[in-house]
Amino acid sequence: MALAFRLGDFARNSAYTIFMSPSTAKDGKISAIVPFATHIDHTEHDTMGIVTEFGFADLRGKSPKQRAKEIIEKCAHPDYRPLLNDYFKRALANPSAGRQSPHIYEEAFGFHNRYLKTGDMRPKK
Repeated sequence: MALAFRLGDFARNSAYTIFMSPSTAKDGKISAIVPFATHIDHTEHDTMGIVTEFGFADLRGKSPKQRAKEIIEKCAHPDYRPLLNDYFKRALANPSAGRQSPHIYEEAFGFHNRYLKTGDMRPKK
């Protein structure tokens, strides 16, 4: 008999849930911090902190908007911070983007689409 468990069970029941990741992959062509992802293993409700080589984002007690700002400032790679901040500011200003967790759904997967088209999430200079 095999012992099977789900990481989510541990995340939901732990005293502190901190996830670690490099900020980028594929020599900086992919950002681990993006506005939206197609597959989520752990929701924002289970995550109390995120760590990358650039810092630690303490997410405890913060709203979704505060969390986004903290993650961009403390965990995103500097090459991606202007892109993420631009998306975030435009989502906040868009009245149809939602109030609690604003997104511009037409652009939410823009990082992913750019990578598929050009091989890099960053726009060409």
